[in-house]
Amino acid sequence: MHRRPLLRGLLALTLAVPLAGCVASPDGHRAEAGTPTHGSTVAPASEGPAASAPPQLPPLPSRPSPTKPLAVGVRELNLSRGPDRPLPTTVWYPAGGAAGDGTRSGATPAIGRFPLVILSHGLTGLPQALAPIGIRWAAAGFIVAAPAYPHTKHDAPHFDISDVVNQPADASYVINEVLALDGDAGDPFAGHVDTAAIAATGHSAGGYTTTGMLSTQRDPRLRAAIVIAGALLGGAYTGPATPVLFVHGDADPTVSYRGGRAAYKAVPWPKAFLTLVGGDHGRYLATDGVGFEQTIRTTTDFLRWTLYGDTGAKGRLSRDGTSVATSRWESRL
Repeated sequence: MHRRPLLRGLLALTLAVPLAGCVASPDGHRAEAGTPTHGSTVAPASEGPAASAPPQLPPLPSRPSPTKPLAVGVRELNLSRGPDRPLPTTVWYPAGGAAGDGTRSGATPAIGRFPLVILSHGLTGLPQALAPIGIRWAAAGFIVAAPAYPHTKHDAPHFDISDVVNQPADASYVINEVLALDGDAGDPFAGHVDTAAIAATGHSAGGYTTTGMLSTQRDPRLRAAIVIAGALLGGAYTGPATPVLFVHGDADPTVSYRGGRAAYKAVPWPKAFLTLVGGDHGRYLATDGVGFEQTIRTTTDFLRWTLYGDTGAKGRLSRDGTSVATSRWESRL
């Protein structure tokens, strides 16, 4: 499918979502929406009205993030949120053994508990297209779960751009299922998932899915989010204060840089923006793409800071995201 029709459809969908009048709970059930909390950005008063302080999640226990890359295992979860919502999910995770040998199917998880990161693909995408970043995050100490969405994935039997509005609830359902494996004594993930440290991330329509999880279909368990080449799906951000990192090429022809900036401006919590200079819609997510290393270093240290409490990683973010003629870093963290 061509990008311009997809973009027009996604834009129309975004404008229509505030009229929906319902939200999705973390277990995937829908409930009547309450009045959203309209917060201002952490910025000069001219950017918007002041807001009351958002609720806070309990602090995470202090613990170090892995200092060296870990081996990476991969497994497939046969998940489904209903007859019409199969959600086969690829999971990359820290594994035992030597690092650097690629991924190993069904490998024994590494010792310890690791934060959970949901990674959502874009329109006509698949989890495998995001493997370069999913694998690097897993090697850095994160369990990365990437669902294939039923009606927006590549070769979907009934492709439907409007189904993006259902994907935040899908992603929350996947969180439920992976967290449940931590308590299943017969599962390899038992005792290995940090059930209190969860982030949502996504590219393009997956970025819209991620902002949906922070707004009209808020998942209150999220401690961090990364929106890559995405924009705001629906109404105002709401719920507990959640640091958000935006990654966007300033020459993106599919989801405009302006749209990404608007979504960033609306965030009332700690936030940052990584601009890929001259970047398109996602070439920087390929291992040989200009800006890939800046994107990987910045997103990984952001996750280390938000999900491990690694203050050293926070201190590296400006250096990670700043490269002459390649990337610019802006932060209100």
